[in-house]
Amino acid sequence: MRAYWFDNAPGDQRQLHDSGKEVAPSDLSRLGILHYNFADRGDVDKLAQERNYKNRDEITISPETMGDAYEGKVKMFFHEHLHEDEEIRYILDGGGYFDVRGKEDGWIRILLEKNDLMIMPAGIYHRFTPDEKNYTKAMRLFKDEPKWTPLNRGEETDENGFRKSYLAMRDGPSVAAH
Repeated sequence: MRAYWFDNAPGDQRQLHDSGKEVAPSDLSRLGILHYNFADRGDVDKLAQERNYKNRDEITISPETMGDAYEGKVKMFFHEHLHEDEEIRYILDGGGYFDVRGKEDGWIRILLEKNDLMIMPAGIYHRFTPDEKNYTKAMRLFKDEPKWTPLNRGEETDENGFRKSYLAMRDGPSVAAH
């Protein structure tokens, strides 16, 4: 995992967009983001049990697996949104970028690669894109039935209860780094 401020320069979303300004793991922790690197799936199982993740699935994001729908899906994943559940991703192969909003609303780009597991809290605005290799294989973990319901940013989501709870957590006492 590597995190840095997104440069906001024009160009394909799958490019590095590295501003040269790193973001420390402790800064991600203050946003409620947890990161682990697990080479052994047994460690993923242990974390899933500890955090009460009951379901999981695997998704492969690539032109080969998604065909003509690939470019449209990549654009859809890149729309800024939040979820009313934690978002848990364990990268099985390949890689990609999760961009999350920092406290002052700038984008922080987080590169995840094979064996990285990241947990984002419910209510955080974010987006995802594969990198320029156009291949991400990930395990998605869920507390309940698998669902992926994005709520695109807008006035309504700014007032969402999960968003408000997230902001209270983010702006309150620090979260321990992992």
